[in-house]
Amino acid sequence: MSSQTIMITDHDRRRLGTIFDRAYAEGMAPWERLHRLEMELDHAVGIDGGDVPADVVTMNSIVRIVDLESGEDETYTLVYPDHADITEDKISVLAPIGQAILGRREGETVAVAVPSGERWFKIEAVQFQPERSGQRHL
Repeated sequence: MSSQTIMITDHDRRRLGTIFDRAYAEGMAPWERLHRLEMELDHAVGIDGGDVPADVVTMNSIVRIVDLESGEDETYTLVYPDHADITEDKISVLAPIGQAILGRREGETVAVAVPSGERWFKIEAVQFQPERSGQRHL
């Protein structure tokens, strides 16, 4: 993962706290991954939704990323687990890619753990961010 501190809106932090409680209880994702994201959020810079920079990936943002090894680019909407649907390019914040991009900025490079090791992705663009469009509570 990138060593830079991430930014998270206060609203997203509250909602994710509830998600973590449910995820631990229901075993929605491997415990280690949940714990790592929770620890990262504990050290994240909290920010009001109205003050979040337009290039930061928040929940429900549409983000274009590029695989640095293959050059392939993908566009995903970062969503809460109950809205995830890969056929609609909606990726859960609890998925490895979702976890890696939350709170990061355009231009940042992030590592994503995969069974064969790590893959590196660059966040090319935040194409839509709810806070930027005035939809702070998506």
